[in-house]
Amino acid sequence: MECFREIFTGVLMKFLVDMALSPRTVDFLKNKGYNAIRVNEIFEGRGVDDKKIYAYARENNYCIITADLDFGELLAFSQSKSPSTIILRLEDPRIPNVNSILIDSLPKISQAIKDGSIIVIEDNKIRIRELPI
Repeated sequence: MECFREIFTGVLMKFLVDMALSPRTVDFLKNKGYNAIRVNEIFEGRGVDDKKIYAYARENNYCIITADLDFGELLAFSQSKSPSTIILRLEDPRIPNVNSILIDSLPKISQAIKDGSIIVIEDNKIRIRELPI
């Protein structure tokens, strides 16, 4: 069953949250009605190769949420239209700030996620580049 948020936006958004972000952010997204899962729930161990995460997200229609710039490089080299990737570049990495900025930004970028984009969310701005880059 789709959650209310997915029905409301008209976009089935599934988020794969990278290890650089807290499990509390995943719980926060879930509590707000988003389909979110953390990398460690799929892959065992630490230090999972970004290429594996990227491939899994692409094959399973997830949007990656990360603070890791390496995913931008993977997207550039792949010349692919997916997976959409959100890169958080915040001065204050504390969980409440990350959650607040993320939840405020998601409605604004839902179409870009659906279309296939790399989205950089900074403290006071959002940059979007359509894929492939």
